[in-house]
Amino acid sequence: MEKIEPMTLFGYNKLQAEVKDLKNVKRPAVVKAIEEALEHGDLKENSEYHAAKEQQKHIDMRLAELAELISSSKIVDPTELEHSRVSFGSTVTLCDVESDEEFTYTIVGGCESNPDMGLISFNSPMAKQLLGREEGDDVKINLPSGTKEFEIIEVRYQEIVFECH
Repeated sequence: MEKIEPMTLFGYNKLQAEVKDLKNVKRPAVVKAIEEALEHGDLKENSEYHAAKEQQKHIDMRLAELAELISSSKIVDPTELEHSRVSFGSTVTLCDVESDEEFTYTIVGGCESNPDMGLISFNSPMAKQLLGREEGDDVKINLPSGTKEFEIIEVRYQEIVFECH
């Protein structure tokens, strides 16, 4: 089964920018650091060499991870989706039934999530339990802190803000 990774154009461009930075800036800098460390001689006790090789390994692993993400990406325009029910790109206002506290989350792609800004991945346990629900629904959500019950106050689309300015 082919894995599909939905994301907005913002998320796709963010991944492409990271690949470009890794390939054109960070990896060449590490290769240069490795070359310079090799000039110091004895590799057994050459901490600069080992650190640079480790950094190169991490960069190569991240590039492979990004290549897989990009190849499985599907750009979704949330403005074209129906938001009468919770779906990708929906902004959902929930009320904790016990505490009466309100929370607002927007469901985005995994590479776009930022819980501190209320952006949660469609793959997160909370989003998975909200998808397909509608205003007025009560939903029990299993969270790491335990099961909580929420009422869905509102489901809407609003322009997604991915970064603080």
